[in-house]
Amino acid sequence: MAIPHVSFRDSVERMFTHAASLMDLQPGLEEKIRVCNSTYTVRFGVRLRGQIHTFTGYRSVHSEHMEPVKGGIRYSLDVNQDEVEALAALMTYKCALVEVPFGGSKGGLCIDPRAWNEDELERITRRFTYELSRRNLISPSQNVPAPDMGTGEREMAWMADAYKRLHPDDINAKACVTGKPRHAGGIEGRVEATGRGVQYALREFFRHADVMKKAGLEGGLGGKRVIVQGLGNVGYHAAQFLSAEDKALITCVIERDGAIRNPQGINIDALRGHIRATGGIKGFSGGDYNENGLAALEDECDILIPAAIESVIHAENADRIRCKLIIEAANGPVTADADAILKRKGVVIIPDMYANAGGVTVSYFEWVKNLSQISLGRLERRHEEARARLLIEELERISADTGTNFELARGFKEAFLHGADELDLVRSGLDDTMREAFKKMKEVWMSNPKVDDMRTAGYVVAIRRISNVYGSLGL
Repeated sequence: MAIPHVSFRDSVERMFTHAASLMDLQPGLEEKIRVCNSTYTVRFGVRLRGQIHTFTGYRSVHSEHMEPVKGGIRYSLDVNQDEVEALAALMTYKCALVEVPFGGSKGGLCIDPRAWNEDELERITRRFTYELSRRNLISPSQNVPAPDMGTGEREMAWMADAYKRLHPDDINAKACVTGKPRHAGGIEGRVEATGRGVQYALREFFRHADVMKKAGLEGGLGGKRVIVQGLGNVGYHAAQFLSAEDKALITCVIERDGAIRNPQGINIDALRGHIRATGGIKGFSGGDYNENGLAALEDECDILIPAAIESVIHAENADRIRCKLIIEAANGPVTADADAILKRKGVVIIPDMYANAGGVTVSYFEWVKNLSQISLGRLERRHEEARARLLIEELERISADTGTNFELARGFKEAFLHGADELDLVRSGLDDTMREAFKKMKEVWMSNPKVDDMRTAGYVVAIRRISNVYGSLGL
């Protein structure tokens, strides 16, 4: 008998409903939190290549319990209303879990960005921005988009400029989108943010022996075998940070055109350079190539990082997954059916609503920076350095006066005298956010016998916080 297909939206709603059923919510509140407030479909024409091309775009607002609402915009031929609404819902829960003061939103344009040149994409993006602005679906105070699949800093810069031209008197216009280039009002560390958040989430997981035990893991990240599916922005940064800084072994990378395996560890920078030069991983000399990429999801490893698209682990292949820990760097890579199968197998899943929250967290920092009109660290950096220098000079004076002639450890003086710059503060804030959110999830997971996995714990934390907001609003 064929196994029925479960859509991404169905998976999100089933996971939400399961968590909500374990809570004592007021009558009607579960439905209020679950449903999507509104979805706008826009269709607009742009004259390109001698004719008018019509494009379809979406912007979904899931919850306005806090404003502005926040969520990325993706460019893909697979964009549809159900996907956008599911992603918007996930954004609501994600923001609540990591305590970022936004509601959830998401957008998309049904387009293959590779089919158009840069000038054409800019014209399409600017027109899309105009359509969103007309409906108050892009605004520093109401709805703040960000990059997603198929978009990046370039598209956000175009959108910010288009919005400013439409609203020249808005002093906060730069805050209408996040994920902009640094020179256009962006923030240091935004490009790496989601991948860095994956790293911080794993580091926090490995700080808790009782949680590691549930996954059958011990020790640290060093030497752990890691498979990464998708070497885009998120997958690349996660893999690079884990291999370079935590000494994990990236034993397999899965891409559109196949998989590269190397049990001794793959050089991630070299592989990325090869992909940029050739358009794929085939022909890379640093590992063994196999054209059946998705089959490599079933390779034995310690940690599996799906970092590309939804539903790559589903009811048909979940029972063949041979990892101990899955961390969802992508949105919705594990369906609800697969989630149940993996749970029975004892595989621990660090859920997407937590694992990939680095992007929205640093977007929040960027939004605050734009509203405050000042870079993070600008006021205090030199003051920190001056105070540190006073201490170093006093230690050196004591050494000379007492004749002990002790020397500070190599590199300590330079490191101690470094005042925190914007990147330092962004990383510190992201690390703190990931640590605190993990502790809240763990507290629910370990204290409530009805909660038997980390995903359910994350939903319970998020739903509780959203319900508290609605309660304070009189609902």
